Amino acid sequence: MTVTDEALMQQVKHGDLRKASDLFDRYNKALYNFFVKIMFDRDLGHDLTQNVFLRMMKYRKTYRGDKPFKAWLYQIARNVYADHFRKNKIKYADLTDVEQVNDHLMSVDEKLVNDEREKLLYISLYRLNTEQREILILTRFQEMKYEEVSQILDISVANVKVRVHRAMHKLKEAYLQLENI
Repeated sequence: MTVTDEALMQQVKHGDLRKASDLFDRYNKALYNFFVKIMFDRDLGHDLTQNVFLRMMKYRKTYRGDKPFKAWLYQIARNVYADHFRKNKIKYADLTDVEQVNDHLMSVDEKLVNDEREKLLYISLYRLNTEQREILILTRFQEMKYEEVSQILDISVANVKVRVHRAMHKLKEAYLQLENI
């Protein structure tokens, strides 16, 4: 029988820090992929993933269990991302030109963008604003249910659906624009 994430986190909260490694094993790859897709930087993805788990340990006493653990953890991840972005805003402001994004993508991971259409998709994704990119990563790449995303973002399921629809529309526009260049 598998112990739930919530039960493991309750054990961590009450001092059994060894259980944190089980949570790390369950979530580190998904969080890493979330960060790589939102920031297009593998090394930074590793660093931010580690920061999420450090914060999880630091704030373990604040875990209430009224939401699923996954939602609580992704809220921490969003905060880690926001804090990093605020501190390094200038670095990412330079990557707005399509050619610069393309060069950055190729340096991040050649396997990530093997095929030309996939490369256009990732460039298009990068051109979206952070909110749109984040909601598509959570729903399409992380394959989270709308209910999970609503808990993470603390919005209604209907609002998630609207945001996904709008983000998909913007992604399609960006993709078609790049395809016609």
